[in-house]
Amino acid sequence: MPSFESNKRHLRELLIYFFNLKKSAAEAHRLLVEAYGEAALSERSCRKWFQKFKNGEFDVEDKECSGRPKVYEDAELEALLNEDSCQTQKELAFTF
Repeated sequence: MPSFESNKRHLRELLIYFFNLKKSAAEAHRLLVEAYGEAALSERSCRKWFQKFKNGEFDVEDKECSGRPKVYEDAELEALLNEDSCQTQKELAFTF
């Protein structure tokens, strides 16, 4: 049986579903981890998205950033940032 590969948009849409069910961001994160394991969004990202939903922002697409695009020399670092671009340097340091 082929396995489903989640993507950021799918996970963010699930967060809207959990938000509408009146789940907390922490509970939504726990459910994502239960279903998707390491592919789940971080709890910090879940909290960020829940705050956006509380403010009436339900667009789950990444917004265009101004300025020059970032260039990464480390493929692993780039993969981590593509997974969750809101990670801090401290969070990324713990993954290496």
